[in-house]
Amino acid sequence: MSTEPAGTPAIRPHAEQQFADELAELAGVDDRPRPPGWRLSPQAVVTYLLGDGGKITPKYVGPRRLMEVAVATLATDRALLLLGVPGTAKTWVSEHLAAAISGDSTLLVQGTAGTAEEAVRYGWNYARLLAEGPSSKAIVASPVMRAMETGAIARVEELTRMPSDVQDTLITILSEKTLPVPELASEVQAVKGFNVIATANDRDRGVNELSSALRRRFNTVVLPVPASADEEVDIVARRVAQLGRSLELPDVPPALDEIRRVVTVFRELRNGLTEDGRTKLKSPTGTLSTAEAISVVTNGWALAAHFGDGTLRPRDVAGGIVGAVIKDPGTDAVVWREYLETVVRERDGWTAFYRAARDA
Repeated sequence: MSTEPAGTPAIRPHAEQQFADELAELAGVDDRPRPPGWRLSPQAVVTYLLGDGGKITPKYVGPRRLMEVAVATLATDRALLLLGVPGTAKTWVSEHLAAAISGDSTLLVQGTAGTAEEAVRYGWNYARLLAEGPSSKAIVASPVMRAMETGAIARVEELTRMPSDVQDTLITILSEKTLPVPELASEVQAVKGFNVIATANDRDRGVNELSSALRRRFNTVVLPVPASADEEVDIVARRVAQLGRSLELPDVPPALDEIRRVVTVFRELRNGLTEDGRTKLKSPTGTLSTAEAISVVTNGWALAAHFGDGTLRPRDVAGGIVGAVIKDPGTDAVVWREYLETVVRERDGWTAFYRAARDA
C-alpha cells in the first residue's frame, strides 16, 4: 500500500501505474482469447512488452521468441524462471509481465539469505493468536498466498539467494496449486490465473542451487545480454530518458555519443576484446551490465544538469565508469589502467574522455 502524502508522486511508480494508459489501450482493442484470470491475451502481453511502433512503447529490447516462450509458460501450469547475469532486465521483465497479466506487480517476495518460510507461506498475528487461538483471521498472508487467493502472479526475486529449505516450500504450491495450513486442518487452493515468476542470477557466488524437484516445476528462460552495441545503446537511451522524466532532472540535450562511449567501454571490458576484434583485454571482476551503464549515464546527466553546462560531456560520465569498473581496487585498477593507456589513449575522438578518466 502506498504511504506517500496525497498528491505527492512516487519516485518509481509500479508498472501498472506508470503504463496504465498503454495497458488500457491494449485491453480496449484486445479481442483474442485470454487465459482465465488474465487481463490481456498472451499476444497483447507480448505487444505490451515489445511495443508496437506506435502508442505502445517497448519495455524489453531483445528476441521476441523469448518473450513469447515466457508468456506461453505462464498460460500453462508451469512457473517461469528468468535466469541471467546481472543487468539483463530480469526484474524489469518480471514486473511488466505481472502488470500486464494481473494488473498488480506488487505481490513480491525478495529472496535473501535471511528470507524465512513465512515470506513464502504465511505468518501469524501473534497478538491475535494468543488472544483468540489459531484462526484464519490470525493468519498473515504472504504475497504468494494472496496471489493464490486472487488468481494473480506472484514474483520471487533472487530465488537462489533464499535458503534451500525455504525454496522447497514452493514445491507443493507449484505442483499441487495448494498451500496447506496444518494448524487449521485446511488449505488454500489457487484460483485460476495464479502463477509464479522467479528470477535468479547465474553468476552469483555462495548461492543455494535449486533442488531438482523444484527446478522441474519451472520453465527456464535465459535472458541474454544485448546482442549488439546498437541494441544496448538503444536500451540505455530509452531507460535513461524514462528515469530522467521520473526524477524530474533538468533537460539535457540528447547525448548518444556519450551513451555509445559508455556502452563501448562496458562491452569491450565485458567481452575481453575491443570492438574491432584486434586487441584482447583483461576483464574486471564486475559484470559491467546494461543496468550499470544506465546508472552511469543517469548520474552523468545529473552532473551535467546541476554542475556542468547542461550538455552531457566525457567528464560527466568518466567518474561513473571508473567507479563501475573498479570494484576490486587491487585487480580492477590494473585492468582499468591498462585499458586506458593501450586502448582509450590511442582512440580518435576520445582524448577528452581519456583525460577525465585518468584524473578520476
